[in-house]
Amino acid sequence: MQVITKSVLALSLLAVGSAHAFELTSNDIQEGHPMAKTFEYNSWGCDGGNQSPQLMWKDAPAGTKSFAITAYDPDAPTGSGFWHWVAFNIPASVNELPRSVNIEKLGGIESRIDYGSVGFGGACPPEADGMHRYQFTVWALPTDKLDLNEDTPAAVVGFTLNSMALDRAKLTTTYTR
Repeated sequence: MQVITKSVLALSLLAVGSAHAFELTSNDIQEGHPMAKTFEYNSWGCDGGNQSPQLMWKDAPAGTKSFAITAYDPDAPTGSGFWHWVAFNIPASVNELPRSVNIEKLGGIESRIDYGSVGFGGACPPEADGMHRYQFTVWALPTDKLDLNEDTPAAVVGFTLNSMALDRAKLTTTYTR
């Protein structure tokens, strides 16, 4: 019995080791590296290009019917972080977003972020506040559409994504002013 159990365990570990992980990459931003000024906000004392970075993903889990994208700064001095981008209802056929993407043209929806606007809002940490992390996350979802709209608060979208995502892939970059 012990030999059978060890054999089953070995086969299980082999199968897990060969599975492909859901992965998010970018030609514009790299894990753990500072972002360019191109991706800095253009208001609130910042004067960057306010362009969303190019993103691409692969190996989404089976059953994925749509994607969502978020960009979040957990280091913002707010007590609750800062949402820089919230987009959802991106069709499952999409696996890449060009720089400065128009999510609406893809059939998706962007909702209000913490700047008070809809759409991407680049990095703009307070001056001399040190390094901030910016977590870009693609969420694989089991439904074609979320019953949310552009006025849905970012935290509510984030709660919804966390409660239902099949998987997520994250890329964390940094920015300092």
